[in-house]
Amino acid sequence: MQIGFVGLGRMGGNMVHRIKRDSDHDVVAFDRSADAVKEAESHGAVGADSLEDLVSKLEAPRNVWIMVPAGPPTQETVDTLAGLLDQGDMIIDGGNSRWSDDKARSAALEPKGIHYVDAGVSGGVWGLQVGYCMMVGGPDEAVARLAPILDVLAPPTTDEHGPGWGHFGPTGAGHYVKMVHNGVEYGMMQAYAEGFALFDACEFELDNAKIAHLWMQGSVVRSWLCELAALAFEQEGNDLEALEPYVEDSGEGRWTVEDAIDKRIPMPVITTSLFERFSSRGQNAFAAKVNAALRNQFGGHAVERKGKPAGAAEMQPAHAE
Repeated sequence: MQIGFVGLGRMGGNMVHRIKRDSDHDVVAFDRSADAVKEAESHGAVGADSLEDLVSKLEAPRNVWIMVPAGPPTQETVDTLAGLLDQGDMIIDGGNSRWSDDKARSAALEPKGIHYVDAGVSGGVWGLQVGYCMMVGGPDEAVARLAPILDVLAPPTTDEHGPGWGHFGPTGAGHYVKMVHNGVEYGMMQAYAEGFALFDACEFELDNAKIAHLWMQGSVVRSWLCELAALAFEQEGNDLEALEPYVEDSGEGRWTVEDAIDKRIPMPVITTSLFERFSSRGQNAFAAKVNAALRNQFGGHAVERKGKPAGAAEMQPAHAE
């Protein structure tokens, strides 16, 4: 089978590498970075220097997998490809697009006879070694045609439920499942983070890596995230001293919470974990100032002021009612 790959970053580049290493499928690869294209060529892919060049090197019916950032970059890539591809060709979005965007793109491509498949991909930088869990949405015919590529990218499994990828319904279903997957991931990460934060503050000199490794031995909280926590403590040290307490969010946690609100589904854990990420970036700093000011006003409680030594709190008399 032949497939084009657009976007050769940490995920896309490794996916091309895995396909070429573990199968005889042909890959034509393009990225704005010439170095990334050369890296793909070193693994056996055919390089392209533009989307037009990539499409010209594919045989009909063409299959083009996109691994670029969600939002405008993905939309621009889809729009350009729509003008280059023909009826029966297929676009696969393996990025973190919102499922509603997938549905809109599919509807726009339908009159041209171009298939659109959304594939939510989980596995990160480890996917090259262990494979990628893929949550797929799209027309049955298109997904069946893509299956040989999905089989190579997925983890090898003898599970009775099938391979390490699943087709969950029409276009949008794949990224919807991946969106909720990431929301659950937020909550799990936050729970681990809070547990290790308590260890860090307790009276005992605990070895966090040792705890995480132990929890992997039959504990009910064992998981890949727990395994990665052990690895992180080993690499960064028990107190993670070199890391700033700053946590970004990719957007899918927000979409999960937004959809939960629309459907009136309570999601306190996932919602709180998202807000904790906002808090880590100082986005509640003004609220903390307001809290401090109010305590000072009603109770004369001490406040900390900028430019004064740490601990040089200032008391103000409370206003009389």
